[in-house]
Amino acid sequence: MSARAAALSRGAGIAALRRAVSKVAVGYAFVVPALALYVFFVIYPFISSIYYSLTSWDGAQPVKVFVGLANYRRLLSDPLVGQSLLHNLIWVIMGTISPIVIGLLLGVLLWTGARGMVAFRTIYFLPTVTSLVAVSLVWGVIYNPTFGLLNLVLRSLGLKGMAWLSDAQTKVLGVPLPMICLVVTYVWQDMGYNLVIFIAGLQSIPEVFKEAALVDGATSWQRFRYVTLPLLRSTLTFVIVMTMLSSWQVFVIFYVMTRGGPGNATRTLVLHIYETAFRHQEMGLAATMAMALFLIILVTTLIQLRLLRKEWEY
Repeated sequence: MSARAAALSRGAGIAALRRAVSKVAVGYAFVVPALALYVFFVIYPFISSIYYSLTSWDGAQPVKVFVGLANYRRLLSDPLVGQSLLHNLIWVIMGTISPIVIGLLLGVLLWTGARGMVAFRTIYFLPTVTSLVAVSLVWGVIYNPTFGLLNLVLRSLGLKGMAWLSDAQTKVLGVPLPMICLVVTYVWQDMGYNLVIFIAGLQSIPEVFKEAALVDGATSWQRFRYVTLPLLRSTLTFVIVMTMLSSWQVFVIFYVMTRGGPGNATRTLVLHIYETAFRHQEMGLAATMAMALFLIILVTTLIQLRLLRKEWEY
């Protein structure tokens, strides 16, 4: 090979290398800003929370006293933490099952392309895009024992009004009445999101399966049970996981409507974390509870994904 040919070959190799480096640089230029934001707003706070959970800190003073696992031992002996966790578990069960079941039933009813269905879908979805603070304030007025709409309706029917958000003695299936009222508010605000997801999943089911079931003489319930529901399994998995994640972290409704009362009847773990951190100024203990909540959410999510995964996904 002549010197000229060798030089041309080296030049072509260098040009190709430059083009490859340029493509990589462009890729990193797009990725780095998003990655930097993720590290700053997610990874760094998470690592900081782990460190804070090992310290005694009031959130104001610069000095953080390292206490090791003392906060974790204190967490296990705090009766309010156990009570808050129990309320959170009740809330997660009720706040997950209710909006999913109602959203699925409404999705099946609104699945058809009949006239007016789009308007109904919009109406049901509107609470989802409404501020949760505004929703909580409005429902707080509805539940007001003196001038609330609910008691006004009951009194117009000759019935006695109730202290909906302050009567912890009245229970429904063992659940205090204020918690039931908060669940109703949450379902009203959240089910529109599930409704839209279910309608999208239902519309993706090929009509051929429905037609085959009709030819075989299947009833409406049989078509739903043996055709529609199995084909919605991926959609159900997504909705269940997202709804449960949201239920574990609900804070605004409890803070605005009851502040954890009456007594501690509606105190949840997130609300307890907030009050521990900002009212009692025990950031270390609050970070410890946040880490415990993270582990609970992680384990429950992994269990859900494991149980709801299809056979062909293994």
